[in-house]
Amino acid sequence: MSTFPTKDAILAFVRDNPGASGKREIARAFGLKGGDRLIHKALLREMEGDGTLARDRKAFRDRTMLPPVAVLVVEGPDADGDVFARPQEWDGDAPAPRLFCVHRAGDPALGKGDRILARTLETGPGQWEARLIRRLASAPDRVLGIFRVGSEGGRIVPVDRRAPTEWMVPAGETAGARDGELVEGEALAGPRFGLPRARIADRLGDPAAPRAVSLIAVHQHGLPVEFPAAALAEAEAAAPVARGDREDLRHLPLITIDPSDARDHDDAVCALPDPDLPDGWIVWVAIADVAHYVRPGSALDREARLRGNSTYFPDRVVPMLPEALSGDLCSLHEGVDRPCIAVEMRLSPDGSKRAHRFTRGLMRSPASLTYEQAQAADDGNPDAVTAPLVAPVLAPLFAAWRCAMQARARREPLDLELPERKIILSDTGEVLSVAFRARLDAHKLIEEFMILANVAAAEALEAKRRPLLYRVHEEPSAQKVEALAEIAEGCGLSFPKGAVLRTALFNRLLAQAAHTDFAEMLNLSVLRSQTQAYYAPQNFGHFGLALRSYAHFTSPIRRYADLVVHRALIAAHGWGSDGLHPDDAAVLEETGKHISMTERRSMEAERDTNDRYLAAFLADRVGTSFAGKVSGVAKFGLFVRLAETGADGLIPISTLGREYFRHDPATQTLTGEQTGRVIGLGMPVQVRLAEAVPVTGGLIFELLEVEGRATPRAQAPKGKAAPRLLARAKVRARKVAAKEQRRR
Repeated sequence: MSTFPTKDAILAFVRDNPGASGKREIARAFGLKGGDRLIHKALLREMEGDGTLARDRKAFRDRTMLPPVAVLVVEGPDADGDVFARPQEWDGDAPAPRLFCVHRAGDPALGKGDRILARTLETGPGQWEARLIRRLASAPDRVLGIFRVGSEGGRIVPVDRRAPTEWMVPAGETAGARDGELVEGEALAGPRFGLPRARIADRLGDPAAPRAVSLIAVHQHGLPVEFPAAALAEAEAAAPVARGDREDLRHLPLITIDPSDARDHDDAVCALPDPDLPDGWIVWVAIADVAHYVRPGSALDREARLRGNSTYFPDRVVPMLPEALSGDLCSLHEGVDRPCIAVEMRLSPDGSKRAHRFTRGLMRSPASLTYEQAQAADDGNPDAVTAPLVAPVLAPLFAAWRCAMQARARREPLDLELPERKIILSDTGEVLSVAFRARLDAHKLIEEFMILANVAAAEALEAKRRPLLYRVHEEPSAQKVEALAEIAEGCGLSFPKGAVLRTALFNRLLAQAAHTDFAEMLNLSVLRSQTQAYYAPQNFGHFGLALRSYAHFTSPIRRYADLVVHRALIAAHGWGSDGLHPDDAAVLEETGKHISMTERRSMEAERDTNDRYLAAFLADRVGTSFAGKVSGVAKFGLFVRLAETGADGLIPISTLGREYFRHDPATQTLTGEQTGRVIGLGMPVQVRLAEAVPVTGGLIFELLEVEGRATPRAQAPKGKAAPRLLARAKVRARKVAAKEQRRR
C-alpha cells in the first residue's frame, strides 16, 4: 500500500528532477494509484496556488528554483570580463539568481541587454551557470528619454525620433528621477491599450550638460564603454616588441598620413621606383601588428570581438582596444620602433598590380603628417616638417598614386561625391562650427593604397586556400534599381532599365547630374540604391569597388575584421602561434554577422549624434531663414537639406498652403491641385527654421521660396488647433525619420 507523500517530499522530488516532474512522474515516483491520484492532483493544485510550486508547461518546479531551460537577460561583463545574466521572469521571494554565462567555441559574443534561451545548472548553493542554446533578440524593450514628473509617477519622452510614443512610469517605479532628467527605462507588463509602461532603470543626469549628446547615443545604442579589468590588465602588461625573426623595415620611409585629430595611426605608406621595371613602382603599406598584442581567446580578444569596431563621435571615441594599445604600442608613432605586417606591391607603368609580398616586420616612421600637410607639400608649399621629405618621400608617393589611378580609371568603381561634415566643438562641448571636409588628393592617395593592400590580402589568403572574412558588397536589387531609374526620370535624366549592372552605369548617371541642381540628390539616391556591405567567409565580390576579391586588412586597431585577416595571414605564412585558431576559423560566419551588426550600430550612433549636434547648433537660430534643396518628397511633406550645414529637416505638408497637394512617387513631386504649383527633388528653396530639438536631433522647417519665387503660407491655426498641429508635425517627423533610417 502506497504512503501518501507530504508537501516537503513532493518539493524535494521536484528539486531533484528538474524538467521531469509532471503529474504522472510524481505519482509514479510515490506509487500513487487509483483514488490517491485525485488527492494527489488536488495537493499539487494547492501547492501551485500557495506559491510552493510553479508550472512550466507540463512539469512542476520549485518556484525558488530556475527551470532547466529559461529565457535570460544578459547583464554584460563584470570587471573581470565574465558575462552574467538574470532570468527575464522570476516569481521567487528572494532576489533573482545571477547566472554565469559559460562561453563555448562557436557561441556569439553577448552584450548587455541581449535576451538568450539557455540551459541552467545549479553548481552550488546559490550558484548557477547558463549554457547558451540561442540568442533570441535584443533585450527587453528599453527606452532612453527625458523624464517628466506627473501626478501618478510620470512619463518618459523618448530622445529617439523613431520612437512612436511616450512611456508611462507608475508611481513607485521612478527611482527618484527628477523632472527633465535623462533616464533609461525598462518595459513593464501592462494593459493592451494605452501607453506602454516602464520603470526607471538608470538615471543619466542633465541632458543639456556638455558632451551629453554622445552619451545619449552610447546608451541608446548599447555601446560598451568600460573595459573589463582583465582586458585592461593585459593591455597594461604589454611591452614593446624586439625585432627577433621579423624583417627589418626601418630603412623604408614609411610615413603616416592622417586627419589632424587622429587618435591612432595604424597604417603607413611609402613608394620607391622599381629598379627592375622602368616607370614601375614599388609601394609599401605597413599596418600595425595588433595580433601580436591581442591573442586569440584572451580577455582583450573577447572584448574586441564584442565591440566589433571603434565608434567615433565629435567629442569622444568608444575604442575597440584600450588606450594603452590603441594610442600607444599599436600606434605607428613617429621615431619609434613598431611591429607591423606589411605588404610590398609592384605596380606596372599602367598602374596594375603585377605582384605582391607580405611580411611580418619592424618599422620606424620618419614622420607623422596630416592630410593638409602632405597636400600642401605636393602643391609646392611645404612647411618645415615636409620640406626635407618632398623629394625622397612625398614626390615618389604621389607619383606612384597617379600611376595607380590609371588602373582605377579602367576599373571604374562607383564614383560618389558625398561631402563629409566636420563638427567643431569647444572645450565645454558646445558646437563652434559645422563645415564640410575638403576632399584632397592626399585623401585619395591613402584610400587607393589601402584598397590595393586589402585586395592583396584577400588574394594572398585565397592563393594559400586559407579561410578569411571578406568585405562583401553585392549588386543592388532590381527593386532599388527601378526606383533609382524613376528618380532619374523625374529629374530629366536617363538610367537604362534591364541592362547588366555595372558601376559604370551609375557613374554615367552621376556625370549627367554633375553641375546641376540634382547633383547632390542623385549622389544620395545612388548611395541609397546600393546594398549594405557586410563581412562573410564567402566571397560574393565588392560591387561598389568593382573588385572580385576584397578583405579589410588596413585598420586592425579599430576593426575586428582586420584583426581576423591579420591572424589568417600569420597562420598562412607560419609567422607564429598567434595566428587564426581553428576554433575561430570554424565560426567565421557568426563572427561576420556579429561585427556587421556592430558596424551598423556604430554608424547609426554616429549619425544620430551628428544630427543632435546640428540641432543644438541651430537651436538658437529658430526663426532664421536658410538656403537649401529639396532632398526628399513624400505624401506627408518635403525633406530639405540646408546648404550651410548639410542638416536635414522636414516641412510638413500641412504647412505648405491651403490647397491639396498630390504626391507623384514616380516623379518625386508634389503638385498643388488649385495652382498647379510643382515642388520636386533638387529644387533650390528658402526655408525658415520653425523648430530645433537638440535632444532628438529633429528639425522642422517652414517653406518660404521655391526656385526664387515666394510660396503662399498656410493660414496659422488658432486657439487649440495650434498645439495639435505642432504635435502632428512632431509625430510625422518621427515616422518620417524612421522610414528614412530604413532607406539608408
